Amino acid sequence: MLNPFDDTYFMKKALLEAEIAFEKGEIPVGAVIVIENRIIAKGHNLTETLNDVTAHAEMQAITAAANFLGGKYLQNCTLYVTLEPCQMCAGALYWSQISNIVYGARDLERGCINLSTKLHPKTVMKGGVMETEASDLLKRFFIQRRNLN
Repeated sequence: MLNPFDDTYFMKKALLEAEIAFEKGEIPVGAVIVIENRIIAKGHNLTETLNDVTAHAEMQAITAAANFLGGKYLQNCTLYVTLEPCQMCAGALYWSQISNIVYGARDLERGCINLSTKLHPKTVMKGGVMETEASDLLKRFFIQRRNLN
């Protein structure tokens, strides 16, 4: 029997968070953190709402997951995020010792891969899960934003 809780299932949940950000006028990036097929934290970009450049989806989710677990380390957890983490978020994920990162779309300009940001040696990163959906949402946001200005 197939496991209904696969990468696509959880990326759909992260995309729902990205849609919430979109509706708030935030860059539509969403994240969920999962342990043992259970979502323990959600987050979406809140940089405009909070007037805080650090309020990225991943940062919101890391804080919520640490609070849920009662500790700062996210071992045995998987982050699902709609956009490849930036350097700041990758650094925070390094310190959290998260086990897995699964992202949707690449960020060729500001993403941690092209910037050669180190992840924790035990962290495994995988990309391209629902990449088209994540990328399309970002494109739609920026087209809408350009049309408003």
